[in-house]
Amino acid sequence: MDTYLQQLNEPQRAAVLQKDGPVIIIAGAGSGKTRVLTYRIAYLMQQGVDPFNILSLTFTNKAAREMKERISKVVGNSEAKNLWMGTFHSVFARILRAEADRLGYPSNFTIYDTQDSVRLLTTIIKEMNLDKDRYKPKQVLGRISSFKNSLITVKAYFNNSDLREADLMASRPKMGEVYKTYVDRCFKSGAMDFDDLLLRTNELLARFPDVLAKYQDRFRYIMVDEYQDTNHSQYIIVRALADRFQNICVVGDDSQSIYSFRGANIQNILNFQKDYPAVKTFKLEQNYRSTKNIVNAANSLIEKNKTKLDKEVWTSNVTGEPIKVMRTISDGEEGRFVAQSIFENKMNLQLQNSEFAVLYRTNAQSRAIEDALRKKDIKYKIYGGISFYQRKEIKDVLSYLRILINPNDEEALKRIINYPARGIGGTTIDKLTIAANQYQKSIFQIIKNIDKVDIGINSGTKTKLQNFANMIQRFQIETQTKNAFEVADLVVKQTQLIKDLQKDGTPEGISKVENVQELLNGIKDFITDKIEAGEEASLTTFLEDVALATDFDADKKDEQPRVSLMTIHLSKGLEFPYVYIVGLEENLFPSAMSMNTRTELEEERRLFYVALTRAEKAAYLSYAQTRYRWGKLTDAEPSRFLEEIDDQYLEYLTSKLPQSSASKFLDASLFEDAPKKIRFQKPIEKKRREFYKKKDVQNIPLKAKFKKVTEVTPKTNLFDTNLTVGNIVEHNRFGKGEVLSIEGKGPNKKAEIQFATAGKKKLILQYAKLKVIG
Repeated sequence: MDTYLQQLNEPQRAAVLQKDGPVIIIAGAGSGKTRVLTYRIAYLMQQGVDPFNILSLTFTNKAAREMKERISKVVGNSEAKNLWMGTFHSVFARILRAEADRLGYPSNFTIYDTQDSVRLLTTIIKEMNLDKDRYKPKQVLGRISSFKNSLITVKAYFNNSDLREADLMASRPKMGEVYKTYVDRCFKSGAMDFDDLLLRTNELLARFPDVLAKYQDRFRYIMVDEYQDTNHSQYIIVRALADRFQNICVVGDDSQSIYSFRGANIQNILNFQKDYPAVKTFKLEQNYRSTKNIVNAANSLIEKNKTKLDKEVWTSNVTGEPIKVMRTISDGEEGRFVAQSIFENKMNLQLQNSEFAVLYRTNAQSRAIEDALRKKDIKYKIYGGISFYQRKEIKDVLSYLRILINPNDEEALKRIINYPARGIGGTTIDKLTIAANQYQKSIFQIIKNIDKVDIGINSGTKTKLQNFANMIQRFQIETQTKNAFEVADLVVKQTQLIKDLQKDGTPEGISKVENVQELLNGIKDFITDKIEAGEEASLTTFLEDVALATDFDADKKDEQPRVSLMTIHLSKGLEFPYVYIVGLEENLFPSAMSMNTRTELEEERRLFYVALTRAEKAAYLSYAQTRYRWGKLTDAEPSRFLEEIDDQYLEYLTSKLPQSSASKFLDASLFEDAPKKIRFQKPIEKKRREFYKKKDVQNIPLKAKFKKVTEVTPKTNLFDTNLTVGNIVEHNRFGKGEVLSIEGKGPNKKAEIQFATAGKKKLILQYAKLKVIG
């Protein structure tokens, strides 16, 4: 037996050796599917199949490169180069270039990226005099993309009354004309967008039977990786190409289908056995990645899905530690728990930063994690995006705040002078810059004195500049009486920055709104910390804190290992020894936007399954009881997914919250002896009535009976009398801690407290709202 076959377990080897006919390999998480797919191709070549007759489709170039490298080690680099292997788009672009003249395209057609498409649609919408708020280019592109991936051509659109009615109801009656014009302009320019690479391949195979026969004969063996992620258009192409020889092998895991928002259709893998009745099914159920506890916990979760293929993932790895579950008071404390836990694991187990990953449902959640890691001096890297404070929408808000503190900050001014758009164009900014250099003044000083200098702009533009200057000066006045959060909240609202971001309507636009919301949460958190510590909580100190954070993140030369921060969607296909999954709260994970149907909820559950199965040695789950939303502390409840994991695989680091009493039935006997009519009296009202019944009260002057509120003597502060060194206290954000020392008197009285997760804090007692629990 060949050496490489000896490296496989029995189910893996059986799947590799099944040479002919339709094959489905159901590959559980960490079961070695890439190895099986690679060795199957190598085996086919060793059995005499010409590599020119093998088509292997992947979803990423990285996966294709890794597979080709592995195959080269078995059959040699020269033969491996002859394989048709790559992503759907790269392989079909290669076919389209060879057959472009059939469709009227030049062989060197251009491939438009998203920005090219958006620019073209912007031009079309403007030329057609359409309302740009109703026909937002990104939204229109998203609609066209969904048409193409569902094989809805322009002709099919106009023949479908339901689609036209839907666009009419959405106040986009000209959607069909926009779609047609867009397709015509692309064709005229000899260009295809990414979706065309699939749509035009389908057109080529459908309209030209000889072309279909040519590629059916060429691709006698077809393999598709991550089959659960294919959309309808990809599915039809694969079925057409495999129809002649039926030598098709698909590999995938229905439990990891998490891309429906991109058009992926889980039914493609669920129905494969119906499409090919003679199919041979192989199940890769042994997990080589994770501990028994992690594998079993993931199984107990995913079994709650009703729509799934039958399989039972198992592992012979060590049992491992239970999955740790942490309940925190707030999202800020959640970040501190993660940072402290990583720090302790690194110290105790001698680990590198690169062995840790923090996964979250939305990008906005990275803010609290970043802040906490930075304060612990733990290096980290954001994947799939830039650091929170480097995101455009965040820098826009910060630029407004910077200009309030320093109006001579020209970089900040240039960034926000026409954002949101207020009719101050690039030419005007250039003229302002020239004038500022000429008069040795800042641009803002020139704007404030725009009537006194002649820089060659009309009266309308001068008015816009004056309005901008007046707005900034109004904000500057507010900074004298308002704290950093109040100023930031005012800026966001009055500049209509949020309204501008909401116009987008795409998932990216929604994410940007969430990020601005998270920035406000961070500012609120910042000033609360400062006030409780008796420190300055001004806008200046906040911006200084952010500037230091930005400097830390911008350290590109430091090649030290870093903790990985990413959304769960981006983590698919990756693995880490230690994984932290944060924000396990209802309406966050599962997302509030994904709980309308069972289908949506089951995809959220699969997403959690993907997150959990990224962990090799240990997994930590955390949720907060309160989370800031638009600067307001709101209550949160634990995710239903926590209840769905079998408790035997979990260890609660904090006590498990009791089930809501609302879900229990009341004992009927409580009401048996109740009288028919009950008049409830508030205790204080009853005391007041009894007080005024006394005779001596009748002689009290009327004014004395009704003192002003300001004359009432305040109650003695609990903490001034009862708090002592050694007390165990609870803080609504830092959790439990021990009082180490007390200093000062009256309103300036402070306590130094050692918190379990937040470390030492010095808090002013009148603001701290501490609860003495021991």
